Amino acid sequence: QLQLVESGGGLVQPGGSLRLSCVVSGYNLDRLGIGWFRQAPGKEREGVSLINSDSSNTWYAASVKGRFTISRDNVKSTVYLQMDSLQLEDTAVYYCAAGAARPSMNPDEWAFWGQGTQVTVSS
Repeated sequence: QLQLVESGGGLVQPGGSLRLSCVVSGYNLDRLGIGWFRQAPGKEREGVSLINSDSSNTWYAASVKGRFTISRDNVKSTVYLQMDSLQLEDTAVYYCAAGAARPSMNPDEWAFWGQGTQVTVSS
């Protein structure tokens, strides 16, 4: 069964950096597009970044473009989200997801989810 496990969250000051990891098991990662999403308190879950199965295409939400970088290591079965220049509004639980029929920032189109990792940006 496909499983995703996120890690790497934590508390960071504004302007700082974090790298999130999403380890995928139960399926060959090189066949999967992966998405990163986030949900802040009181807000709907939103798409952050996507990467297709061979890394030939990536997508970013406008709010994170130029600050976040998505990458993958299919040998390690891991997808990363490097987050730089973090801002207060980046505070959220971050999730990775798999199982969408097409690249989509709509979380409803993704079938498999990890448990999430908390990112808190605070001074």
